Amino acid sequence: MAAARAAPAGRRRPAGCKGEEMTEPPSGGALSGYRVIDLTTVLMGPLATRALGDHGADVIRVEPVRGDDSRRGEPARHPGMSAMVLTMQRNKRSVALDLKDVAGREVMARLVASADVLVTNVRRAALERLGLDAATTRAANPRLVHCVANGYGPDGPYADRPAYDDAIQAASGLASLVGEVTGEPAFVPTVVVDKVAGLTIVQAVIAALLHRERTGEGQAIEVPMFETMAAFNLVEHLQGHAFEPPVGDIGYRRLLTGARRPYRSADGWVCLLPYNDNHWRAFLAAIGRPELVDDPRFATHNARITHVEETYGLLAEVAPSRTTAAWLELCDRIAVPAAEVRSLAELVEDPHLRAVGLVGEVEHPTEGTYRVVADPVHYERSPTALRRHAPRLGEHTAEVLTDLGYTPEQVRGLIERGTAAG
Repeated sequence: MAAARAAPAGRRRPAGCKGEEMTEPPSGGALSGYRVIDLTTVLMGPLATRALGDHGADVIRVEPVRGDDSRRGEPARHPGMSAMVLTMQRNKRSVALDLKDVAGREVMARLVASADVLVTNVRRAALERLGLDAATTRAANPRLVHCVANGYGPDGPYADRPAYDDAIQAASGLASLVGEVTGEPAFVPTVVVDKVAGLTIVQAVIAALLHRERTGEGQAIEVPMFETMAAFNLVEHLQGHAFEPPVGDIGYRRLLTGARRPYRSADGWVCLLPYNDNHWRAFLAAIGRPELVDDPRFATHNARITHVEETYGLLAEVAPSRTTAAWLELCDRIAVPAAEVRSLAELVEDPHLRAVGLVGEVEHPTEGTYRVVADPVHYERSPTALRRHAPRLGEHTAEVLTDLGYTPEQVRGLIERGTAAG
């Protein structure tokens, strides 16, 4: 694997790339000094806490003594260190605890009392049994931001239903949107609900911390996957139902047609997207079809949506006349959006992503070389960075418990009785 290319001035490679030491940025990150307890599983919660860690928070991930399920995934070079662990658990410390044990719950209580934020997707009834519900934890730590991410909000009839990404894709209308185009409901081939909800957790936690900075008050936060994804889908698709009574159909017509797709070029596939009126005039002139500039089907944005099949049909008709590279050159010249259709394998080798430092190779102390995908946002004063590689299970148990006031003998005793692992 080639090392990541140097980034242009003002950008950075992920800290820890080959040949570099992992170093703290001068500011330590915007969340430096905040402690986050990560009691989450699967992808939604770990993605959120990874982002908080990227911003400099001290994220302590609490796992069962046998490890989170992601540690048993594949591919992996060594047991417990799967690709998902390497990807999702950077910038965290790992503490392994048995929360069914009274002593394990005592450790957890001390951890939460020391924290600024608790993020969890443990179901509400289980949180109460563990003494980790908002009322209990905030009684001991009133400044705590207590964030629960579950499938459904607590006040509706679905409150106690379990949920995973596919279930929420179905419930939120996303699967049916795909069916509007294909004729049969289907799931989007990425865990889009987990990722959207995870980023919503980050937004909510940072907003709550800002509120605390201004008022001194912690608070309880609920991030429900169903409501989050319903709101996400309705942004553009509410359409005529934004009015009461409705003044038109629900669903954004331009998106709900099978004609909206990549087009076959002379040698592959390409996305051609003349979008606004200026784009269309320039595009029609460039392809030698100036007579269509004043065609009422294509003259305005609203007309093109009304005649969306004809609009996209024209693009499908002309696309095979040029190679993908020729289309990109033409569209760049007339400032019309276009893109080559790439596979994921091609994406991770993309020269632009390499140049801006999004994708690079780093050296893990036990797992060897692996790829890291950095935070895509560039911060002038408080950059994100890879400060810690993904930890082994319980790698920081002794370190963290010692910080909480446990003696070395007490830590050894907890490990020997199976309450902790490290």
